[in-house]
Order: sequence, then C-alpha cells, then structure tokens
Amino acid sequence: MRKFRAAPALLGLLVAAIPVLAHHGITSEFDPTKDITVTGVLTRVEWTNPHIYWYVDVKDESGNVQTWRFQGGPPSMLHRAGFYKSDFKIGEVVTVSAKPAKDGAKLGFGTLIKYADGHKIVMDH
Repeated sequence: MRKFRAAPALLGLLVAAIPVLAHHGITSEFDPTKDITVTGVLTRVEWTNPHIYWYVDVKDESGNVQTWRFQGGPPSMLHRAGFYKSDFKIGEVVTVSAKPAKDGAKLGFGTLIKYADGHKIVMDH
C-alpha cells in the first residue's frame, strides 16, 4: 500500500521538473566564442518568457532586405537592469552585437543594442 501512496508524489515531482530540464544554455544553439554585429531597422519585439526576441531588417550587399532574429534573456532580467519593452523603438536604426547561431541562420543571442543617438540596451547574461 505504501508504494501506491508514494507514486503520485513521485509523479508530481517529475512533472514539476520537466520545465527545468527543458531549458537549455545558449551554447546549444549559439557560438559563444564568436561575435557578430549587424545594423538595420528594428521591426518587431516579442516580450515573452523565457526569452525576448527582436527582429532587425538588414540590407545585404545586393540591397536585398534580410530579417535577423535576436534572442535575449527573460523580461524579468531586463526589468532588473532598468529596461522595458517601451525602450525598444520600432522603426529606428539599431546596431546589434550578438553571438551567432551555430547553424548559420540569421539568428543571434543578443548582447548589445545601440541606437543611432548613442543610447544602448545592454543584455547582461
């Protein structure tokens, strides 16, 4: 009988641990030994957990626009650093520094956003 009382508790602990196990470090998707910098127009921000995302339209050498997606930390981390969704100015030119995706996709783990007027949003990972 004791086995059956412990089973629901054990199952509850396992289910509670799934989100923790599902979260991964940046090294699974990004190369922390490399840096990239792109300049373009900030077009969208997704202020969601567990990571925020922002999108920048960048012109390539031929003048074609390519959309880059950047991942940052959670909104709570940015709030603690004094940054809010309203600090991301859609339509403005930004320069983003990031760790590139390992697979070569137009994706990076953002470390810095710099606006033309000089103000910055620093991602403290």
